[in-house]
Amino acid sequence: QVQLVEFGGGSVQAGGSLRLSCVASGFTFSTFDMGWFRQAPGQERDGIAAIDSDGSTTYANSVKGRFTISKDNAKNTLYLQMNSLKPEDTAMYYCAADEDAYYSDYDRVLGKGRPAASFAYFGQGTQVNVSS
Repeated sequence: QVQLVEFGGGSVQAGGSLRLSCVASGFTFSTFDMGWFRQAPGQERDGIAAIDSDGSTTYANSVKGRFTISKDNAKNTLYLQMNSLKPEDTAMYYCAADEDAYYSDYDRVLGKGRPAASFAYFGQGTQVNVSS
């Protein structure tokens, strides 16, 4: 069965960096689209970055230029490098996987990330806290 386990969350001051990892198992990692989502208390789960099976990447405007998504197919691991962190980045961060995650032109033009409904599988999450 599909398993996604996130690592690397923690507390950091504004301007700092963190690197999240997600170890995947139970499916052919290299053929799946992967993504990172985040959810703050009382808010919806928002897509912030995605990497398709062909390696192409997309980002929400809120993190573009600060966050970088990458993957290592040999290690079945997804990464999210987060730089220049801001207090508003505080949230639970989730790894996601899908055989073919859709991304509408509408969301792309608006600079939004992929919707949570576009991914079938999610991990349990790792908390990121950014203090001012």
